[in-house]
Amino acid sequence: MPTADELISPDSIRRLTAVLRNTSPADSRWRTVADSATTLGPLSLSQRARAVGDALLADTGHVYAHLAHAVRAALTSEDLTGWMVWPLTEAVASAATASPSDADFDDGLDLLAQLTPRLTAEFALRTFLNTDPARTLATATTWTDSPDPAVRRLASEGTRPKLPWARQVPELTRNPAATLPLLDRLHADTSDNVRRSVANHLNDISRLDPDLATTQAARWTHGPASTTPALIRHAMRTLVKQGNPAALELVGFHGDRADLKVEGPRLERTGIPLGSALHFTARITNISNKPVTLAIDYVIHHKKANGKQTPKVFKLAKRTLPPGEMTELRRSHSFRPINTRPYYPGAHAVQLQVNGYHYNKVPFVLTPPAG
Repeated sequence: MPTADELISPDSIRRLTAVLRNTSPADSRWRTVADSATTLGPLSLSQRARAVGDALLADTGHVYAHLAHAVRAALTSEDLTGWMVWPLTEAVASAATASPSDADFDDGLDLLAQLTPRLTAEFALRTFLNTDPARTLATATTWTDSPDPAVRRLASEGTRPKLPWARQVPELTRNPAATLPLLDRLHADTSDNVRRSVANHLNDISRLDPDLATTQAARWTHGPASTTPALIRHAMRTLVKQGNPAALELVGFHGDRADLKVEGPRLERTGIPLGSALHFTARITNISNKPVTLAIDYVIHHKKANGKQTPKVFKLAKRTLPPGEMTELRRSHSFRPINTRPYYPGAHAVQLQVNGYHYNKVPFVLTPPAG
């Protein structure tokens, strides 16, 4: 991942200043923007975008009309591209939402749509959403019909409830269903980038309201485009990892608790020295009269420093079993110390998770290293 200094760098701000001076030479010499290139050192990426955005506002007198004129002039230059665009979107959002004019609010959204193909305007859109979510979502709905996939993507990406690097939008966290009409219009989009954004957006919703996300995905399975199954698999990834039964069924795993006889896990030993491994076996039989497709995981309940146990799910196998068929499984789980997961001696447990359903929890003890 590039560093902040490699993205919104002093050089990129100097190039932005050159674009502005070439396209709007009479409005300002853009001195504050030029000077901001020397103050970026300790700032994070988003802080850099906002700091340069503030400089743009200063050089245009915090007047939206002046800023909008300069931005539209800059858009005539092919040199306006890449990470220098983010500060422009931040300035537009700040000025348009601070203006008392409704026309400026709408014009600011229009400018974001013009700027987003040059990089993205997804972060700046959050300012509009926090100011007037209903009005912003109404405009985003019109973007779903844009011939430009970058603008269609903005409608989905900029309204994600948990967009990385971005300001939070409490209204979207409180009411994640508010953006579902956008996703309905975009989930079968012709652009891979737009569909990936929709999948990431629905994955965000799944972390807030699993039932809402799985219900929405299930609606898309009726008469789906050929790209819909892949989109749903990506959108359901968090819930699949958590073993959510509805999500597992959506991605192709079928088989209820009543369809299965699950035996195990059977442990080779119940005292596991730190640094060695837990070895266990299990047996699963399809006792139903129909085939089942199974996502078979196991859960280690780790003892933490406070003495409580915390579960972590690990993948074990995928199996399709005809009626009456049985599968045997074997796994070794290492307890070799690693920096990212400290282990604490004491009571632990392991259990199987099949299609999201939990089975027998078997205790074992992690002991100090042998010798």
